[in-house]
Amino acid sequence: MTWTDITENWTTALAHLEARFPLLSRETLEQPPQDLTGLTQHIAVTHDLTDLEASEELADWLFFQSLARQVQDVSLH
Repeated sequence: MTWTDITENWTTALAHLEARFPLLSRETLEQPPQDLTGLTQHIAVTHDLTDLEASEELADWLFFQSLARQVQDVSLH
C-alpha cells in the first residue's frame, strides 16, 4: 500500500488507522498529512512513542493493510 493509496481513500484509511492507533486526533487528521513522515510524527506524539517506534508501528500497519488488500483482490477473482 502506497501513500497515494492512503490519501486517495483517506476516510477509509483513517478509520483503519484509528482502529490501530485509537488516540489519533480526527480533528488534526481531517485531511491527510503531506507525507508519511507527518503521519508518523502525529502517531508518535499522540501515542507517546519515539519517531522510530511510530515508524515501525506504521510500517507494520501498512504491511498488514497490504496483505488484506491482496487477499481481497484474490477473493474477487
